[in-house]
Amino acid sequence: MAKQSILGRITQMAKANIHAMLDSAEDPQKMLDQMIRDYTANISEAESAIAQTIGNLRLAEEDYREDREEANTWGQKALAASTKADEFRAKNDPAGAEKFDKLARVAIERQMSAESSAKDAEPSIASQTEVVEKLKAGLERMKQKHKELVSRRDELVARSKAAQAQAQVQDAVKSINMLDPTSELSRFEDKIRREEARVRGQEELANSTLDAQFEELEDLGHQTEVEARLAALKAGQPQQQIEN
Repeated sequence: MAKQSILGRITQMAKANIHAMLDSAEDPQKMLDQMIRDYTANISEAESAIAQTIGNLRLAEEDYREDREEANTWGQKALAASTKADEFRAKNDPAGAEKFDKLARVAIERQMSAESSAKDAEPSIASQTEVVEKLKAGLERMKQKHKELVSRRDELVARSKAAQAQAQVQDAVKSINMLDPTSELSRFEDKIRREEARVRGQEELANSTLDAQFEELEDLGHQTEVEARLAALKAGQPQQQIEN
């Protein structure tokens, strides 16, 4: 019965180790690697315990076969002794017959003892055989779980790294939102617009200055004509001669 609890005890140890690692895990990859190592060690411990159980069963089976063989051998000796006794009895030699009958009785007693030992061992061997089969099946399940753990380890590590990368991207996006470069571009654009407006203002001012200069020229021409006519009047020249 103690052997039947081997896998249960090892499984409980494995679960306790896994739960402890999950609660304190900081690096998923290291945690999974350690989990695989611990589970491998648990399987090794189970294999050792099961091997011992199987070894004990094989010893019991050997003893059982020896008892059966011994019982068969003593049966043959009992038959031989009984046959020999009958021969002496046919020869009217009761002393010789009795001698071999005694040997036959001894052989039969030893035969019965060997048969009893073999019969007593049968329930134990049957029970141990059942235990061994259950242990083998349990060990095979453990090995299958180990394969699944190893195969999923890469998947879980990849998912963990993907989650970390996504978190880094989100942090970067947050940083970009907090330090929005478009606001800097907007300020630069405003600066350019102000510069463009200043240039347009200068152009407009320059155009206004030219118009004023042309107006001054026109005023000067008008004044010149007025002065010319005035001079002509003073000189006594007719008005029409001054007009051109």
